Amino acid sequence: MVLNQYAGMRSQLFVVRLPGASAPGFLFMALRNLPPYNSQLIFVRDLTDMFHSRPLVFHCLLLMLLMASVGLSLSLGSITVPVAELVDVVVGRLVGEAITGTADMVVWQIRMPRVCLAVLVGACLAVSGAMVQGLFRNPLADPSLIGVSGGAAVGAAIAIVLGGTWGWFSPSWNLPLFAFFGGALVTALVYRLGVGPLGTSVATMLLAGVAINAMTSACISYLATTAEDVRLRNLVYWLMGSFNVASWEKVSWVAPFALLSLVMIPLLWKGLNALLLGESEARHLGIQVERLRLKVIVLAALAVGVSVASVGVIGFVGLVVPHIVRLVLGPDHRWLLPGSALLGAALLSLADLAARLVVEPQELPVGVLTAALGAPFFLFLVVQRRRGQLYGV
Repeated sequence: MVLNQYAGMRSQLFVVRLPGASAPGFLFMALRNLPPYNSQLIFVRDLTDMFHSRPLVFHCLLLMLLMASVGLSLSLGSITVPVAELVDVVVGRLVGEAITGTADMVVWQIRMPRVCLAVLVGACLAVSGAMVQGLFRNPLADPSLIGVSGGAAVGAAIAIVLGGTWGWFSPSWNLPLFAFFGGALVTALVYRLGVGPLGTSVATMLLAGVAINAMTSACISYLATTAEDVRLRNLVYWLMGSFNVASWEKVSWVAPFALLSLVMIPLLWKGLNALLLGESEARHLGIQVERLRLKVIVLAALAVGVSVASVGVIGFVGLVVPHIVRLVLGPDHRWLLPGSALLGAALLSLADLAARLVVEPQELPVGVLTAALGAPFFLFLVVQRRRGQLYGV
């Protein structure tokens, strides 16, 4: 970044080179109504150098936090497994040894699928939130704005409430499949409404998402009023989100979408960085904005849809986690996306552990804890944004 200040002029000219952008890759911004300065040329560190020394250290700390959260989640619970037995069970399973006993059943068959699912879902929700915030250039954006959570909730409500009415609704896979396709259909509808003759309108998509979310809430309320007591209880518990339904089968279903989200990071971060400057500036930098927007929406819809279909609605992860990472590393998506994945996985794993221990032997829904922590943070963001102190995206 180079700042030129000229004597006798009440303006400053900023010349910003976007990290990773092709030539010319510069944006000129004039800020007027500033006091005059003496003639001088000031060199300010480039955006990449500004956060060059921190990302690797911060990512190593996040990785250590994730490993610690996984170890605690596997060890603690109604039955505490000592570290030595925990290591023996995990290593033995990884090398293919036949292990039996209580420790193996508790660690590998009960807790390990749950921890793996929490890690994968946390990474999916956090990365999706970071991408959606970068796409909409709004730090208060959330994946639910594109309707995927509401659509998935409607699909799951249909499967739960009407599951016993028709025989082909009865298999256990009906609920996640209905939730996934509900989220995908609503997201496709929101995107279709946002596409016009001049391209995709972000404002139209947001308005369509708000309207369709209201419609999905009305559908869920109607289904809840017509449901029997047992199905109503199951519906309410699912809407609050929980990992008590975790299994290796669901882990194998969520894992490909989580890996896809991580694999796409090197292909998306440059475009999302360019969008921080505005759509017209991103086009001048050679970014195909429409194609990038479609990729981000489809990827976020798939990741969030699979997550919601697997464990229910878990809010505020996609909103809070990217902000925590952004406060440390800045808005560069090259580091923001992988950092959000690590922190989201660690926090949701710890939230699941807390949900199991707070009211033991009962269990709190994870969505209750994430909402209790995320709602105050959201209010903090609103207050900071109102004061004009929130920046970075």
